[in-house]
Amino acid sequence: MSDFPADGAEPRDPGAGPRAPSGFELAEALALAARQLHDASTAQGTLRTAVRLAVRLLPGAEHAAVTVVDRGDGHRTVAWSDDLVRTVQGTSLPYWTALWHTPVVRLPDDEATGTGARAGTAIPAGADDPDTGILLPGPGLASALALRLRADRRRLTVLTAYARLPRVFDDTAAQVGRLFTAHVSLALESATEREQLTEAMRTRDLIGQATGVLMERLDIDAAEAFGSLVRASQRENVKLRDLARRLVDESRRTV
Repeated sequence: MSDFPADGAEPRDPGAGPRAPSGFELAEALALAARQLHDASTAQGTLRTAVRLAVRLLPGAEHAAVTVVDRGDGHRTVAWSDDLVRTVQGTSLPYWTALWHTPVVRLPDDEATGTGARAGTAIPAGADDPDTGILLPGPGLASALALRLRADRRRLTVLTAYARLPRVFDDTAAQVGRLFTAHVSLALESATEREQLTEAMRTRDLIGQATGVLMERLDIDAAEAFGSLVRASQRENVKLRDLARRLVDESRRTV
């Protein structure tokens, strides 16, 4: 996914403490969030909406970002609430790897320092807090709550919420986070399917145009033209869609 301008999140007073919607209030907030997520027309738009909503909905969250983590060491930030967290996400954070095995990871943390927070070993939400271990990068960041959006054999998509105060994300935040990310995951899957369908339709039309070009150029029927296109794709080791686009573009330039 390509980068996009950061959505500024409204700053929250760190002394106000985490918000904890419950009961009907929480259900209503999640329903509204779900509508906003599904209103996004693309997968990128869905993620962009998700980080904005995470700051508003997750108790204690002040910043949020979505990162795609490749199995191994590669990662890229695809959505962020502000420039601070975008910088933080540029560093590979070790607790992300735990999300291959559990849907939520909370960092138990000590007091913040000028360059970050010395945080405890990443643990599944609800477990006992272990001793110190992980350095959370970024000036003034002291807490992190990482939530898995989706995962396959090669790639993990993670929504991480951050706060400036230590020990902000409790079990309530983790529970709200799981409910919220369930909605995000559904909306993301829906947007991805729409994009794939749109791309498939465009590809079909493009291949049809390329077949027409070959029919006219070689004086052959549709089946022969399509077969010729497939063989050329295999011979040149080029995707059928890309080869079709090249033929159509060449045809337009010669008109």
